[in-house]
Amino acid sequence: MGIIIIGICMGISWILMHRWAQRGKVGPKTWPIIGSALEQLMNYDNMHDWLVEYLSKSKTVVVDMPFTTYTYIAHPSNVEHVLKTNFANYPKGVTYQSYMEVLLGDGIFNADGESWRKQRKTASFEFASKNLRDFSTVVFRDYSLKLSTILSKTSFDRQSIDMQELLMRMTLDSICKVGFGVEIGTLAPNLPENSFARAFDTANIIVTLRFIDPLWKIKKFLNLGSEALLSESIKIVDDFTYSVIRKRKAEIEEAKRDFNNIKMKNDLLSRFIELGEDPEYKATDKNLRDVVLNFVIAGRDTTATTLSWAIYMIMTHEHVAEKVYLELKALEEERAVEEKISLVECNTEDPVSFNQRVSQFGELLSYDSLAKLYYLHAVITETLRLYPAVPQDPKGILEDDVLPDGTKVKAGGMVTYVPYSMGRMEYNWGPDAAVFKPDRWLKDGLFLNASPFKFTAFQAGPRICLGKDSAYLQMKMALAILCRFYKFNLVPGHPVKYRMMTILSMAHGLKLTVSRRS
Repeated sequence: MGIIIIGICMGISWILMHRWAQRGKVGPKTWPIIGSALEQLMNYDNMHDWLVEYLSKSKTVVVDMPFTTYTYIAHPSNVEHVLKTNFANYPKGVTYQSYMEVLLGDGIFNADGESWRKQRKTASFEFASKNLRDFSTVVFRDYSLKLSTILSKTSFDRQSIDMQELLMRMTLDSICKVGFGVEIGTLAPNLPENSFARAFDTANIIVTLRFIDPLWKIKKFLNLGSEALLSESIKIVDDFTYSVIRKRKAEIEEAKRDFNNIKMKNDLLSRFIELGEDPEYKATDKNLRDVVLNFVIAGRDTTATTLSWAIYMIMTHEHVAEKVYLELKALEEERAVEEKISLVECNTEDPVSFNQRVSQFGELLSYDSLAKLYYLHAVITETLRLYPAVPQDPKGILEDDVLPDGTKVKAGGMVTYVPYSMGRMEYNWGPDAAVFKPDRWLKDGLFLNASPFKFTAFQAGPRICLGKDSAYLQMKMALAILCRFYKFNLVPGHPVKYRMMTILSMAHGLKLTVSRRS
């Protein structure tokens, strides 16, 4: 009995001494063995705002976990050090790769070293291609107009819709067309269920949970719970992806045999299959699977969630909605004069003439004309400042290092820069940091960029997002059509909050009613 009492006393003393050593530290409470896991788990559903509280008091916050240490950073000098100055010391790392490998494989967003450099070089060439840009512009316009047709019917029927779901369908269809060259039809008028889309979402949610679930490897080994569901979801994703790869390869071989039809398609999969014929590239079906799925997760979820938050911010800031509308009306009139066409009457009471006018406006939107929409560009950028598509981005640490603010980081741990927090820090953006203010991006009516180490929505340094221009192109195309012809109102009582995923999606969707405008 005495030994037990002594053991209890020693345990309590150990805990008290540990807590005493933490006095004065800015950050969550740390306990022996479990570190800060308890507080992090308790705040999991609102983790981004939990971090805002700590990072507003300190530019660096250290969170100890059972098997690693996370160092969260929000100051541009620290971010630049990690993403550029000492880039080689902060790879994705084996910890992150182990979490994401099942979904991303060895694709560009999960790769390091020579594999990453080779993919980066190839992807950089493809994204700079005018053929891909022109192909994407047409695809993005077509699917934005399909979405408008659904909204038009919804408005005439006086129904509510989940805008986030519709945007997810639109961007999935779009990226599958650009990425795979296939029409998967999730944005068809009857909004059919799609097993690939559902499985892809489920896999994304579960791999995010791995970051704070210390038991995920055990569950994976035993094929239990979330890991069993993840395995089922990945099988559906892989079955679809590999079937498309096999079909596209067969089409390409058939085209080669037909000398009158040797023109390559412009989708990314076709381009990478063609590159795979180069002995130096040596692309297997697994490589192609990883390449395309990486671009799907990058081009689908990020764009749809940003569009959802942008529509939410526009409709909750009436002066912003009106400025966007006036800019679009001015562009429409200017383009009509340039093209020497007469605009169809916009009769908001007649579905046929209304949809004709929307389609006519869509045809006026090109890559060059969208580039003139400076205020709309500022609205999207301001949305990304406060609601970045990737709210946290962790990096591994190869060797011990010291950040510019003096924080020491240890090899084997992780450093995470936090775009969600960075956009809300007064030491980054001034006293109005929390205010949605698109005009902060404009000077004399023209868009003014900020340092990518301050505005990190598209990362920075050697890994800066290759698809940035493509993302802006699709978002401006969709918002131009939607904000020109529709007004949105939130369904009363509908909660708007984020869901914990690698992407900052809305937990309950975005339930809206839609009205037409002339």
